Amino acid sequence: MNLAAAATNESLAQTSNVLIYSSMAVYTLAFFAHIAEWLFGSRSKVARTAAALTGDGEASTVGSVKVQVAQKDGGTAVLERPKIITRSAAGSRDLPDGPGAHGGDAQGDLYGRVAVSLTVLAFAIEAAGVVARAMSVQRAPWGNMYEFSITFSTVAVGVYLTLLALKKNVRWMGLPLVTTVLLDLGLAVTVLYTDSDQLVPALHSYWLWIHVSTAIFCGAVFYVGAVSTLLYLFRERYESNLTAGREPGSFATSVMERLPASATLDKFAYRVNAAVFPLWTFTIIAGAIWAGDAWGRYWGWDPKEVWSFITWVAYACYLHARATAGWKGRKAAYLALIAFGCWLFNYYGVNIFVNGKHSYAGV
Repeated sequence: MNLAAAATNESLAQTSNVLIYSSMAVYTLAFFAHIAEWLFGSRSKVARTAAALTGDGEASTVGSVKVQVAQKDGGTAVLERPKIITRSAAGSRDLPDGPGAHGGDAQGDLYGRVAVSLTVLAFAIEAAGVVARAMSVQRAPWGNMYEFSITFSTVAVGVYLTLLALKKNVRWMGLPLVTTVLLDLGLAVTVLYTDSDQLVPALHSYWLWIHVSTAIFCGAVFYVGAVSTLLYLFRERYESNLTAGREPGSFATSVMERLPASATLDKFAYRVNAAVFPLWTFTIIAGAIWAGDAWGRYWGWDPKEVWSFITWVAYACYLHARATAGWKGRKAAYLALIAFGCWLFNYYGVNIFVNGKHSYAGV
């Protein structure tokens, strides 16, 4: 038996596997709970966007605002003033978010709360699986693609739950998030699985903790931005169809009206991508410093280095385009999705299909 095998705690490694499979089971329950939230929640609040876009006159009434008015006898009267959705300078109306952005009605909210609770439980189980994997070999749990995948999905769910804890209305992201996590974990435990083992000497560095951890976190936040961008494209098209007088189907209406307004999704995607972009810049710099220590050069045009830089350029172009008046909306959204596609290829494509110095990490 070699020293690497002897240094592996097989019991903890097996425990990690059991925990990962257990988290997949709970994520599956969360998936069905989110489906129930979207399908069985009352649709009584749906079609507010259609009312805002097709209402008569220059404004549509949505709800009311209570206003206190002083009376001559010293008392106060409470009047109700209607909320008005006004036409913007561009000719379109300022649109309300769909009820799904805020939990919807009581029945939908119940299913949603169950889904979030199950997601929290699955997150805790998966995180325990990642920790057990790390303890089995006494190192950072991202030495190969399997470990990177389970850590990445854990961090992505952690970002989502953190936004919820900060009272951000992002529960509309729960269904695509849980679906993607299940696909990621399914790929990890089947195609990408690697036995718990020690690393090659070149990876024994504190930069493994710094460089790869920031790469994982950036990827998780970029993923959140990509989901928001993709949903923005669907919601924006839905609103455009309503503006043009085209009536969407009942299913499209039910789904789209449970999302925030397209402007809300666009702003959210831009903010999260802009917030994490400096950290992605640091990730590339940290990788260059590590390369200097491990290989004696800071940059050698290795495929992983090249695609990390391409990803950086793509997101830089998106942020610049998003801040330029002529490239807001769908054009900038397409750039954001291309940039995230570069990140995905940098991880999956480069590691699987391209040979380079990073190939020793293995599948």
